[in-house]
Amino acid sequence: MPRLFTGLEIPAEIGQTLSNLRGGLPGARWIDPENYHVTLRFIGDIDGVSANEIASMLVRINRKPFDVALQGLQSFGGKKPRAVVASVVPSRPLIELQAELERLMQRLGLNPEGRKFTPHVTLARLRDASNQDVADYLSVRGYFPTRVFTASRFVLFSSRASTGGGPYVVEDSYALAG
Repeated sequence: MPRLFTGLEIPAEIGQTLSNLRGGLPGARWIDPENYHVTLRFIGDIDGVSANEIASMLVRINRKPFDVALQGLQSFGGKKPRAVVASVVPSRPLIELQAELERLMQRLGLNPEGRKFTPHVTLARLRDASNQDVADYLSVRGYFPTRVFTASRFVLFSSRASTGGGPYVVEDSYALAG
């Protein structure tokens, strides 16, 4: 059973910039730059028939390319930080693409996504990182100049069941050519 999700790939040059922010945070498990992405819709563990149905449904999406801006770092998890992420500015085309993917997945019978869409790129997963260590890290590395790229496609990724962080495989890609 593949574990699937849709997302945007991060261009290699931006991945290199983000990878330069690695290190200096106890308890961080850093994601490899080739696995950086913006998750649009987590689908989950799906049987082969459903996976084919999802892949053929995604072909119907007809949207134009749009710019994606990465701006600054933050942590997720509140008092118990669980990840360090690069923030993605939530533009209208990005929000609309995510909402369309959500509607399509529900139409196929998947449960609604339980969390509010907060676009980001996960840089590190945290285990036993203290609030102070995360705050110190963010105060030193949390700012970086905004990086912008044009999303000209979104992809259907698969991953093996694990604690996250890849490796991710592009199963199919869908041009944004609307």
